[in-house]
Amino acid sequence: MPKNLPTEPLLSELPVLQAIVEGTAQATGEDFFQLLVENLSVATGAANAFIAQFADEKSSVRTLAFWMEGQIIDNQEWELAGTPCEDVIRGKLCHYPSDVWKLFPKSQGVESFLGVPLQDIDGNVLGHLAIFDYKAMPEQPQLLYSFKIFAARATAELRRIQAVNQLRFSEERFRDLFEAAPIAYVHEDFESRFISANRAARQILGITPEQVPGMVGFSLVPNTVDAQRRVKDAYEAIQNGTDTAFILELSRKDNGKPIWVQWWSKPDPDGLYTRTMFIDITEQVLMEQEQARLKAQNLYLQEEIKSVHNFDEIIGHSPVIKTLLTQVQRVAMTDVSVLIQGESGTGKELIARAIHSASPRKNNPLIKVNCAALPSGLVESELFGHEKGAFTGAIAKRIGRFELANGGTLFLDEIGEIPLEVQVKLLRVLQEREFERVGSQTPIKVDVRIIAATNRNLLHEVSEKNFREDLFYRLNVFPLTTPPLRERLDDIPQLVSFMIEKFAPKIGKKLEGMSVQSMQRLKAYGWPGNIRELENVIERAIILADGLVLDVDPEQLSIVAESPVKLAQRSDASLDKVTGEYIKSVLEQTHWIIEGPKGAAQILNMQPSTLRYRMKKLGIAKG
Repeated sequence: MPKNLPTEPLLSELPVLQAIVEGTAQATGEDFFQLLVENLSVATGAANAFIAQFADEKSSVRTLAFWMEGQIIDNQEWELAGTPCEDVIRGKLCHYPSDVWKLFPKSQGVESFLGVPLQDIDGNVLGHLAIFDYKAMPEQPQLLYSFKIFAARATAELRRIQAVNQLRFSEERFRDLFEAAPIAYVHEDFESRFISANRAARQILGITPEQVPGMVGFSLVPNTVDAQRRVKDAYEAIQNGTDTAFILELSRKDNGKPIWVQWWSKPDPDGLYTRTMFIDITEQVLMEQEQARLKAQNLYLQEEIKSVHNFDEIIGHSPVIKTLLTQVQRVAMTDVSVLIQGESGTGKELIARAIHSASPRKNNPLIKVNCAALPSGLVESELFGHEKGAFTGAIAKRIGRFELANGGTLFLDEIGEIPLEVQVKLLRVLQEREFERVGSQTPIKVDVRIIAATNRNLLHEVSEKNFREDLFYRLNVFPLTTPPLRERLDDIPQLVSFMIEKFAPKIGKKLEGMSVQSMQRLKAYGWPGNIRELENVIERAIILADGLVLDVDPEQLSIVAESPVKLAQRSDASLDKVTGEYIKSVLEQTHWIIEGPKGAAQILNMQPSTLRYRMKKLGIAKG
């Protein structure tokens, strides 16, 4: 596929990425930063590497880790003016292949420099990641891309540490307030009606002195599973004589905003009322929630970095691919919803990644959800998250994919598999940009761009009442179609060359290309499985190869070759029929074994649960 868009190199082709992922996967904090700069130096061959953040003044920076000529050295601090770091801190990726010492006299013999800014979701520069050397550093696009990936990973770790530090400061401040400042006091009767409340309590709860007498404390508890459970546990503990402090979620009386309090209560010795005291810990709880969100996002980014699919290239020069990529360029800079339609194995996820990478949201996460791989009962929880106790098995609060994608892009693959009841909530998010977690009634605002993909005819699903018409038009603002391989046969030689370079080193084979006869055979084949099927054919052929020239035996192809023109003209060649024939042929080859290394799911590049769903939908059963 052409190089006119930003491409994502394969992880297996990037020793820099592979080395750094393996070297830093389990580390956090200071250990992560030191391992990152060490592995950057070793993997790139540069003598020196560092990661730095602003010092007390934004005119200078201080390193978080500094690798110099084979060892970690003490952290350094320097003024930005007159150094190559100055442009990086302004938010630019800066690469000086040579002559750094001439351009920046303070650099004292440094020949080359490469630096990438660390930017948060608002575009604020927090610091930078850099390598420099005493020899020239030629421009390498893959190296530049590697730095961008790990700058995002380093930024997530830096933000996580800042959140921890802020939380620690907040905890210390609340301890001081608890000891030195007035605490909120409320006297309640045994039916939770307020008798009196001091000024601190009224300020926290958003009530006036006139509202205090007779106010029912339970009326301030949100009607959510988690909030109600907390209050129930607290009152049961009081009845059992427990003095333990509880954290309760309440709603302010004046504006309904959520607040969290640390709460103690016990009966008055005279038995006339209950004495309650509490402190406002809303800021602390919100910070813990943000820390949890950042942690979840950080883990997701680490998994994405390890994923080969995160670095796939779009390969091809056929007219249909060029037209598609032109459309991608045009829609990428907008914020509209995109619906990508096409057969399985045609690269819909690659197109989604290309749109995100070329968009203004590229520095924020691209979060993906395979809707077909999720049990129908868990789709809502996966998308929107859930509160602890929201349903059986919800033993802890879960942050959903919408929250993880806030500020970025959410890719909903196989959107046609979402149940109708979840479609209603998805429509609301698109319309109002807010949602509630399962088990909560507190709305959460989000800024997310939606890219959806499907291999189904959604208009047909709308007519069959399986998909909401209003949701379809919300998603279909800018439709794209990924062409099947049989419509881009001119791309096969380039794709084959790419796949040989991808798979041969892994298998331990050295190949110079493919025979003319085999290439003609591939071009004459119908490719119902598209790129995925081509990958499988090439990988099997490499395993079986004896010489330097790759040859594909006709028996390796799953279905009898048929010209693409005839295939397109067949009156019964619907997508479902072609897909069903292909799946059935693979199942017959594997003797109807679905799971395992030699099973049909592995050959088809599907999850076993997804394959079973497709078999049921297409009426495929062992005869």
